[in-house]
Amino acid sequence: MTDHLFRPAVVGDVPAIVALLAADPLGAGRETPDDLTPYLAAFDRLAADPNQHLLVAERGGEVVGTLQLTVIPGLSRAGATRTVIEAVRVRSTERGLGLGTRLMEHAVEESRRLGASLVQLTSDTSRVDAHRFYERLGFTASHLGFKLALG
Repeated sequence: MTDHLFRPAVVGDVPAIVALLAADPLGAGRETPDDLTPYLAAFDRLAADPNQHLLVAERGGEVVGTLQLTVIPGLSRAGATRTVIEAVRVRSTERGLGLGTRLMEHAVEESRRLGASLVQLTSDTSRVDAHRFYERLGFTASHLGFKLALG
């Protein structure tokens, strides 16, 4: 199936993106699709930042996938620019059709276009299937990540 369109998200996509985030087992406990106010404010911040790229996959006029691509210029690795892929979601009815692979390939190509020499991502330790998926795409589990909740 190749009838998916990849494009930058627009504010009208926010409800569909939040629905994808909330439909995920981990997101079900932390997302609140009944109140879009914080998501709309976050979208405004993302849209104003040239290093943030919120992408959607659309099929038949509906958002069926999403991810966020963040560009991070740095000093390490001889001043390399890297991108971070986060919040990858594909609607359950679209899984197994190759959309996730095409969405990730699109993000990698976009990273190249943006001048990145490294693409990285994190994945919750419970997402074993996602880990296999990322490894099939050539990503390696090279680091251990840590988080500190501030609120």
